[in-house]
Amino acid sequence: MDIIRIILAVILPPLGVFAQVGIGKHFWLNILLTLLGYIPGIIHAVWIIAREPQVAR
Repeated sequence: MDIIRIILAVILPPLGVFAQVGIGKHFWLNILLTLLGYIPGIIHAVWIIAREPQVAR
């Protein structure tokens, strides 16, 4: 499942973060980073997916 989230993070970084942690501080930070530069958004999204446990839904 992490592979799908990483693919989402490369295509649209905030979507990958949302799939991992939902709407929260990391999601909004990723939107800001993606608006400032696409590559920082991707790096942050992959880092969040690799480090954070998935939020139970």
